[in-house]
Amino acid sequence: MELQLTPLRSPPLHPRTTIHPTKATATATASTVSACSVEPQSLKPRPQFPRQAPLHRRRRSIPFDLPSLCASIEQLVAEGRHREACDALRDARAGAPFVALPAPTYDALVTAASALREAGSAAAVLWHMESSGFEPDQYMWNRVLGMYLVCGMLTEAREVFEGMPTRSRVTWGVMMGGLVDGKRPRAALALFGELWEEVGVGAGPRVLVVAVRAATVLGSVRAGRELHCCVAKMGMSEDQYLPCALIDMYSKCGRVDEARRVFDGMPWRSVVAWNTMLAAYLLHGCSDQALDLYHDMCESGVQLDQFTFSTMLGVFSRLGLLEHAKQMHAGLIQSGLQMDIVGNTALVDLYCKWGQMEDARHVFERMPSRNLVSWNALIAGYGYHGMGGKAIEMFERLIAEGIAPNHVTFLGVLNACRFSGFIDRGKRIFQLMAHNPKTKPRAMHYACVIELFGRQGLLDEAYSMIRKAPFTPTANMWGALLTACRINKNIQLARLAAEQLLAMEPQKVNNYIVLLNLYISSGKHDEALTVVNTLKKAGLYMGAACSWITVKKKDHRFFFNDSLNPKSSEIYRRLDTLMEEIKELGYVSEDDELLPDILPDEQETLKVYHSEKLAVAFGLISTSPSAPLTINQSHRLCHDCHKAIKFVSQVTKREITVRDASRFHHFKLGTCSCGDYW
Repeated sequence: MELQLTPLRSPPLHPRTTIHPTKATATATASTVSACSVEPQSLKPRPQFPRQAPLHRRRRSIPFDLPSLCASIEQLVAEGRHREACDALRDARAGAPFVALPAPTYDALVTAASALREAGSAAAVLWHMESSGFEPDQYMWNRVLGMYLVCGMLTEAREVFEGMPTRSRVTWGVMMGGLVDGKRPRAALALFGELWEEVGVGAGPRVLVVAVRAATVLGSVRAGRELHCCVAKMGMSEDQYLPCALIDMYSKCGRVDEARRVFDGMPWRSVVAWNTMLAAYLLHGCSDQALDLYHDMCESGVQLDQFTFSTMLGVFSRLGLLEHAKQMHAGLIQSGLQMDIVGNTALVDLYCKWGQMEDARHVFERMPSRNLVSWNALIAGYGYHGMGGKAIEMFERLIAEGIAPNHVTFLGVLNACRFSGFIDRGKRIFQLMAHNPKTKPRAMHYACVIELFGRQGLLDEAYSMIRKAPFTPTANMWGALLTACRINKNIQLARLAAEQLLAMEPQKVNNYIVLLNLYISSGKHDEALTVVNTLKKAGLYMGAACSWITVKKKDHRFFFNDSLNPKSSEIYRRLDTLMEEIKELGYVSEDDELLPDILPDEQETLKVYHSEKLAVAFGLISTSPSAPLTINQSHRLCHDCHKAIKFVSQVTKREITVRDASRFHHFKLGTCSCGDYW
């Protein structure tokens, strides 16, 4: 097979044809001296004060001790003092010009220059090698090549590569890897094409892994399949790195089924292979397949690692399997493995997404180290659960610790102000963003502030945010204004927002539903009928929404007025009794809203059997009297159910959490964390 890749050709240049910086310096110095010689002799020279030499210079003995300096350079690099090591190279040039240093010293200097990622330091190391007559071996040439690539000197690295007397497979792999890291995957694939033409199957598995990575970065499944054929020709199917690279490539190119075929074809699988396939399923939202694969992994006897834990936390989060996450966390601790910052942050995010804020805070405080992502997860969690005060407290603590917030941080704290109604603090934080060029507010931040104004009935200010935005308003911004108009029953402004929103998203049913419910609640039945007819003409229908609750690690799903659950008769009896109890406390059914999971011709049917109420009733009869309930929904919580669940939490003394399509609602003793605004 011939790869259809165009070879990248460059004229061979020997790496020793470089410019010597000392010559240019000497010329400049001579020019300066001659220029100074014509100055008037009457001018007195400025008094010179003795300068204190750096520590490594003061320690230098006279005569010059090159072996000691080399040992010092190697020690400095071993201690991570890379800048001082590169500075010491100047001493070597000054004290022993054109004298080659030992190979270990050059190796240390290459490490220092690579760590600093400075082109000047890298060029100085190679210049000293050439000017001193040092003859690098293959290993040292590969090190120099990698140094140039790490420092972003792709052109110079190519010259070194072309001028090398010999090239090993490692050399090709280093050059290709540098091109991939330098965002030139096509050049890396072209280079592999040259190697394949020269040696064919002798290219080696490690070089092929780099080529597959290039195809992954490029997103070219065609190139990836050609490389897969190369793998088959080389007979390297038993190599663990190659199949893992292919699985990753197919996954990121959108071919998760082909990735699974590669996985199933492996004769044996390391933990890396299992993790790569799990990550592929998570990337494509195949949570159920990931969970099944995880169970197979546990049965295979493979030792789980931190990456397994981090990946499965994402799966458990999507499926709402909190108990699975806690058990896995406990097993990880018992095995003696310490969670890294990624795993800890994923655990914080999981607890936040499912309302376990105390657990999230506990994990956060016990983290040995935190990054900005960790802070953002906790701040956003507090915000979505209506705990705006704690979100702002963590934001201020973040600032106090000297960590610079980013756009995600500001979005989390603005959401906290939005959900908690902190209008003054929200305006102040938004202004703080606007005054910082690095964190100029984006459309999502504007949408938060628009809804914040709408929550307080400040519709003029909300509309002003849209008109004054320095960019074209987005659908999120118009949607926030439409929601505010629905809450405040402003028909005129709602029409304007709806026109703009429907022009951007004509196929999104929820936009029509918001406008429809506004007309119904305002008594505009003719306008409501017009919206219904528009939906029918467009072929858009409200799908049957679903509510579900997890009891004893099993999901129980409910639809409007269904009888699919084995306990249906008991559920309906408990719900009927419950509705009588809350009516005695003052509950009155809401009649001015189109329920999202009931078809228009069923609107007169009793609302008592809405899916949320069925899920709550099932939770009450299936759990202990003091256990909190968590309901999940695929739709926005309707007003009638929201009102009813507040009364239920008061009657039963239960804490009930409902996660709908927009946010969390925490019901406790007759109140909700959303403040009746959602």
